[in-house]
Amino acid sequence: MERKITQRELRNQSGEIMRALDRGERFLVTRNGVPVGELTPLRPRRFAKTAEVLAHFRGAPHIDFRRFRRDIDRHVDQRVRPRG
Repeated sequence: MERKITQRELRNQSGEIMRALDRGERFLVTRNGVPVGELTPLRPRRFAKTAEVLAHFRGAPHIDFRRFRRDIDRHVDQRVRPRG
């Protein structure tokens, strides 16, 4: 559940709010009673062990990279065009 806080609370209590984010709390920030943003904690990064990754890909089919490149070039226009 997220906690509603005002823009002023965010400004004046930023340290407390950051510690709450570290604990996993979420916030809905309002200005004049109107929601303007959300603060949510970032999920910690998860790393897989090399052996686990290799085991998952062990049964994957072989990729012919030259053929793959030709297929991409045939179907995808990769020319650079300036924005107008």
